[in-house]
Amino acid sequence: MLVHPDINPVAFRVGPLEVHWYGLMYLAGFLGCWKLGLIRAAKPHVRWPAERVADLMSYAVAGVVLGGRLGYMIFYAYAPDGRWLEWRDPLMVFRVWDGGMSFHGGLLGVIVAMLLFARRQKISFWEVADFAAILTPLGLFFGRVGNFINGELWGKPTNLPWGMVFQNAPDRLPRHPSQLYEAGLEGLALLAILWWFGSKPRPRMAASGLFLLGYGVFRFLIEFVRVPDPQFGYLAWGWVTMGQILCVPMIIFGALFLALAYRRREPISRG
Repeated sequence: MLVHPDINPVAFRVGPLEVHWYGLMYLAGFLGCWKLGLIRAAKPHVRWPAERVADLMSYAVAGVVLGGRLGYMIFYAYAPDGRWLEWRDPLMVFRVWDGGMSFHGGLLGVIVAMLLFARRQKISFWEVADFAAILTPLGLFFGRVGNFINGELWGKPTNLPWGMVFQNAPDRLPRHPSQLYEAGLEGLALLAILWWFGSKPRPRMAASGLFLLGYGVFRFLIEFVRVPDPQFGYLAWGWVTMGQILCVPMIIFGALFLALAYRRREPISRG
């Protein structure tokens, strides 16, 4: 049995300003994706200018932060009576340092950002999407590490030797460190798969489809050992969670995009 280190969520203070580990993990994710983007942009079958990578990251940051926060407020921030908790204070949408970010909302935000970016750059949306899809898992890795530092989103009780006692849990039972499962699967494993996949020219939509399919499958499986959101519990059959419901469209569209990419033999994506 392991015990969560109960890390102070505040990394350091500068006068009255508190800098949280959660925010630092997001910063690390954005910087890591930018660095990986520069490496990928230099590949012969991609050939993106470095300035385009930097511009894409600025759009992506806005999409992740606003979309992730709005997605959390829409999908998850409910009181037991069905009211939206956070809408009592509309400024909460900007207080990302308090936690409460939805991956699925962030994904929608990034899609909008990529549409605007592709239009401004006068390039194909799928070229942008395929480029960004290969980088995204690194950001997910750092985000889940931030969840682990905060001691949130822990899993169900387990007898496995790596079961971990979380101070914020309602009991002292060892639980699945589901944040680390997600960091490993949605982050590192998916990054390795996509980076290998993108090492050769692929049809447009293929990388985007593989990302959606891979994330959707990994997240759907991890939800079986993760405690469901308390405001929802299980939504059907005693095991279906909100996270799984939101992953189903990702799995369907991911498989569809992959099939279309190879069936139609779209032009090779430079992303």
